[in-house]
Amino acid sequence: MKRSQTLRLFLVAALAYAAIDFGIPAAGYIMKPGTWPVVPVHLVRLYFFVVVVTILLYAAADERRWRLIRGEFRHFLGAPEVWRARTAAIGAISLAGGYMAYDAVRPQFGIPPELRAIHPAPPSSFSIDGKMYDLLTLDNPLRADKRELARNTKAGGDIYFKNCFLCHGDKLDGDGQYADAFYPLPANFRDVGSIAQLQESYLFWRIATGGPGLPREGGPWTSSMPTWHRFLSEAEIWQAVLFLYDFTGHAPRAREP
Repeated sequence: MKRSQTLRLFLVAALAYAAIDFGIPAAGYIMKPGTWPVVPVHLVRLYFFVVVVTILLYAAADERRWRLIRGEFRHFLGAPEVWRARTAAIGAISLAGGYMAYDAVRPQFGIPPELRAIHPAPPSSFSIDGKMYDLLTLDNPLRADKRELARNTKAGGDIYFKNCFLCHGDKLDGDGQYADAFYPLPANFRDVGSIAQLQESYLFWRIATGGPGLPREGGPWTSSMPTWHRFLSEAEIWQAVLFLYDFTGHAPRAREP
């Protein structure tokens, strides 16, 4: 029995989508058990678009193959003897489209972001690679160095735009290219209720420890922020903190006496 070229291409597309949407997180789980990375929706669409274009180029690269595929399409869409399969396919596509429309507007029953603590309570101290940090006394050591303040702030901007802007946005407003993939949305640093209400030591703790560092007793949390101390040095995190305040025009909250 001769296999359908068109069906093969559809199966390849389906397997590619499954590999992108499920395989990449599964690979991350294998590499680091206990985690399940999230592939941003924009990235899934981009990868799948490349897959579809590649499949179309493959189908059109050979004239004989292209004629065969077009013939199979015409047969499927017009031949009386395949009306059952055609009806089932049209029904499945209609149901899938209807579900996607419903899923986009259906009410979400998760805990609303407004009921969450905006700024989770930090611990009094925490450790990174064996080094202890006391948040009650911790200050940004780079802010006191006035001669190097401008250079450190600029370096913090470079760090932000290399690592953070895809989620938090190039305007620091929480509207980055991947922001829609997260719930709740990434923090809007320009909001007066955000970093303007916090001490620099708090930002250092949140950036360094990321989502995994949030206290369990204050949950549920859904922060997808990585533990940046694994990728950035202590000085680089402080530089990023300087940039956040400088760009937004906010001043860090003063330590209470």
